[in-house]
Amino acid sequence: MFNTEKFNQINDFLKKTNNNTKIIAISKNHPVESVLEAINSGVYIFGENRVQEAKDKFQRIKENNPKIELHLTGPLQSNKVKAAIPLFDVFHTLDREKIAREFSKHLESLVNKKIFLQVNIGKEKTKSGIFPEDVKDFLFFLRDEMKLYIHGLMCIPPIDEEPSHHFSRLKILANENNISELSIGMSDDYEKALQFNPAYIRLGTILFGKRI
Repeated sequence: MFNTEKFNQINDFLKKTNNNTKIIAISKNHPVESVLEAINSGVYIFGENRVQEAKDKFQRIKENNPKIELHLTGPLQSNKVKAAIPLFDVFHTLDREKIAREFSKHLESLVNKKIFLQVNIGKEKTKSGIFPEDVKDFLFFLRDEMKLYIHGLMCIPPIDEEPSHHFSRLKILANENNISELSIGMSDDYEKALQFNPAYIRLGTILFGKRI
């Protein structure tokens, strides 16, 4: 069940503070009925983690409502890149060379898409992403060799550490590399993320409840 009251509360706060941050409603593992309920509540930006689940839920919805914007917020397998490009509008998790090479095969199809580089800001073994010290060189590879335009940086801070510290480090990395957009903040830490004026916050549990 979608929490319309909470969505409106956060959205109103963003408007009152003149914050340009957009809410991505993370609908992964939630049924299409919840998505439709969210759309009826004024939501048009959604996040999914798996290509097939997103296709099953959103292909028809997007055909009937071109305003809907779909974001891939989970890991992308190289053999799913071709299928993902026409479905998703924004990709948050470019995290390795193999994916970049697959994207580069479809440059014409990416003209109106946005890509974020995932940074493993806490250098955790269990998480994907480019280590902070490798971001500059990897961005050069993406831009110069793969001809990919990178719109922003994305991270998920270590769960047991102060998120603001990591958000600040990501902001510095973005500034150093002439990148303007950040994808940071989830249900537990979005308020701290807002201090860094991100392009997107990714809200799942707070809007849809626990995953099924």
